[in-house]
Amino acid sequence: MDPVRADLTRAEGVEELAAAVAATGRPVDALALNAGRGAGGEFVGGTTLADELAVVDLNVRSTVHLAKLLLPGMVRRGAGRVLFTSSIAATMPGPFQAVYNASKSFVQSFAEALRNELKDTGVTVTPLMPGPTDTEFFARAEMEDTRVGSGRKDDPRTVAEQGFAAMMRGDQTVTAGSLLNKVQTAAGKIVPDKLKAAQHRRMAEPGSGS
Repeated sequence: MDPVRADLTRAEGVEELAAAVAATGRPVDALALNAGRGAGGEFVGGTTLADELAVVDLNVRSTVHLAKLLLPGMVRRGAGRVLFTSSIAATMPGPFQAVYNASKSFVQSFAEALRNELKDTGVTVTPLMPGPTDTEFFARAEMEDTRVGSGRKDDPRTVAEQGFAAMMRGDQTVTAGSLLNKVQTAAGKIVPDKLKAAQHRRMAEPGSGS
């Protein structure tokens, strides 16, 4: 394994990573587009513009950029597995995480569209939808004082293993982690957005964890 350190919020960083992949001379058999970040707090008066644009740059722009650079080679060979890390947040409006949830809705839609486009190419696309996971995400998003940030979280190893297995099987999508995540994803298809937004507010509002 050859580690590469690059800032994927910058187009130059994405190009650096793609160049490093090409320099190995090896084909990309499996691609996990997993980089992402959040920014918790009120959109007006809470988060900064720089915070929110960094979420867009990493979660959305770099995902599209890397996919555009790396997928063509997989399609030319007629083989490959791709995993996009979406989120159960993609299924609901996200008060106090407004841009993050919107970015994950983009990733989910983008992945599902590519899956359909590539269905006859030998390349499969699988969106991974985890729930709250025990990583540094909530600390970096400044959400440790929220109900979701201070509550129960899934083991990242379990989420990663489930995502990898689903990618290698070529599954249409995978909701990883706890049973609650699967229930929330299923409910997200029938519960009105107004109610989902209200529930998300209770989980993500600053101070809700105390």
